[in-house]
Amino acid sequence: MATSEVSKQATEREDLNPGYNLLLRSELLGATFPGPISPDKVQQLEQLRAPASPGKSLFRFKTGDVHSPHGGPSAQSPFVVSPVGDDTAAGSPFASPRRAQRRIARAPFKVLDAPSLADDFYLNLVDWSSQNVLAVGLGTCVYLWSASSSTVTKLCDLAPADSVCSVEWSCRGTYLSVGTNSGKVQIWDVAKLKLLRTMDGHRARVGTQAWGSHVLCSGSRDRHILQRDIRCPEHFTAKLVGHRSEVCGLKWSPDDRQLASGGNDNQLYIWSLASSSPQIKFSDHTAAVKAIAWSPHQHSVLASGGGTADRCIRFWNTSNGTAINSIDTGSQVCNISWSKNVNEIVSTHGYSQNQVIIWKYPNMAKLATLTGHTLRVLYLAVSPDGQTIVTGAGDETLRFWSVFPSAKSTGPDTSVASMNRTTIR
Repeated sequence: MATSEVSKQATEREDLNPGYNLLLRSELLGATFPGPISPDKVQQLEQLRAPASPGKSLFRFKTGDVHSPHGGPSAQSPFVVSPVGDDTAAGSPFASPRRAQRRIARAPFKVLDAPSLADDFYLNLVDWSSQNVLAVGLGTCVYLWSASSSTVTKLCDLAPADSVCSVEWSCRGTYLSVGTNSGKVQIWDVAKLKLLRTMDGHRARVGTQAWGSHVLCSGSRDRHILQRDIRCPEHFTAKLVGHRSEVCGLKWSPDDRQLASGGNDNQLYIWSLASSSPQIKFSDHTAAVKAIAWSPHQHSVLASGGGTADRCIRFWNTSNGTAINSIDTGSQVCNISWSKNVNEIVSTHGYSQNQVIIWKYPNMAKLATLTGHTLRVLYLAVSPDGQTIVTGAGDETLRFWSVFPSAKSTGPDTSVASMNRTTIR
């Protein structure tokens, strides 16, 4: 059908649906409008462009870029005018608003002073339990901070013969394992504040641990990883040998079938319970691998971060042993954690910018960069609801940030505590 015939038929039907006709002529024929469009027709056009069940926030928007105070680049609306028509003209009635950006607060809502929090890249001294209790190793002591009541309890003091090198909660938050400088691992019942058992096996400090359902793994400066079944009387049930330097990162996969380990030998290994040697070896990092995180959204996807000489976050498929992607962050990568509520990642960094970055996966667009720590951000933990993170640094502070949305909403929970500063000991 000729263009003139389409235009003629459309003109004849304007009395039936003038708004639809304007939209049709613009999209298919590239037509322009010689005069001003009445408010009624503009309203009709907007209704035609709207989804079937518009929400109240559909037309609320703000623009911005990665340098704006509200985060990363604005997302393109899925209802933008198609490229067939011309929707770039100023004042076009078909211009669609951009989707509203989630606001990520750039300042911590709470700061805790943490005297004697070690400035040591290879240690793991902060962990947040499923029972909403934060465990922090400070020098020779372990302290418990209740996020619901803000009360602080001293769990133990290893002075004068020992000090704390790592803390790790069991999955249910009932037990806390404490790795020590002497190479021992202690299991504590936090409800009773009682030491249940002390396990030997390492010849040097235990800087990293990872709990599975009932298997606790510990990594040491002696280069070994010990698997410990806490139901058995033996101190350990298996020894994993492969790293040539200190083991500083350990993480179980969500299904407890694979264990990822990172070391000061720049290696990232994948282990299974059935083998004492690594299944997969990733050797792309050029510095120590402490930061490790499994995706809770995609099976067998693993993220790892390298130290000062590497600065990269790398992504791996552990089902086939292939690399997925790599991004240079510009700074030492100290920690990585995946949000369980949305497909986003938080990373903490050391030399030289000491920043916290929120990334959108998989395109790794920066959503926010958080600053405030004056030394490298060595410690990271996520609240049980997945909305809040706590970061710790050698500046002897713990900072709480509201960065992720809740599991059922598209925006962050704004009901956070008032910003104040207290001490954890």
